[in-house]
Amino acid sequence: MSRSIRWVAELAILTWVLGLVALAVAAEGVLVEDWSAYPAGTRGRPAGWQRQSWGSPAYDFTIVEDDGRRVLHLKSHDENSTITKDIKGKVNLQDTPILEWSWKAVTLPAGGDVRHGATDDEVLQVYVDWPRFPEAVRSRIIGYVWDDTAPVGTIVKSEKTGTVTYVVVRSGPAELGQWRTERRNVREDFEKI
Repeated sequence: MSRSIRWVAELAILTWVLGLVALAVAAEGVLVEDWSAYPAGTRGRPAGWQRQSWGSPAYDFTIVEDDGRRVLHLKSHDENSTITKDIKGKVNLQDTPILEWSWKAVTLPAGGDVRHGATDDEVLQVYVDWPRFPEAVRSRIIGYVWDDTAPVGTIVKSEKTGTVTYVVVRSGPAELGQWRTERRNVREDFEKI
C-alpha cells in the first residue's frame, strides 16, 4: 500500500454547479488545493492542474468567493472537464489514508445513475488514481461521486471502463445548494474494492 497515488479531480458537472473547494489529505495534512492562491475572478484551468487528454472540454472554471471561502466554480453544458494534479511522493496510504474535500452542487443531471453506462452522469466527481503500466488497462481508480439516483454507499464498477470503481458519497437533490464536507479513508476503500 506504499504505492504513490495521484488525486484526480474529475469535474464533470452541469450548468451552474459549484464545487470542489478543497482537497486535503489528513494525518500529516497534505494540502492538495484550497484555491486561496488564486484571485477571485480567475478564469480557466487553474495553474498547476493538468488538462484531460481526450474530447473538447470547455474548462468553464472561475475562482469565486462563496460563503466566505475561495472556491472553484464550474459550469458544464453537455461535456465534461477533467483536471488532474499529480501528488506522487507526497502521499503514502499508510501515513495519510484520509482524503477530505468540500463540494456544493446546485443542480443534478436528470436521470443520472452511476450504476448504468447509459445514464452514468454525475454532478460532481473526485477520483483517486493508482497508475500502473499500461495505464489504460491496469490502473486502479476510485471515483467518489454525487449521483442523482444511486443510494449513498453504493459501490459499483463503471460500465464504461474496467479501471474505475464508483463510491456514491452523496445522492439526490436534498442537499443541493449546501456545502458538504466528505472524509474518506482511501486505504480502506482501496482494500474493499
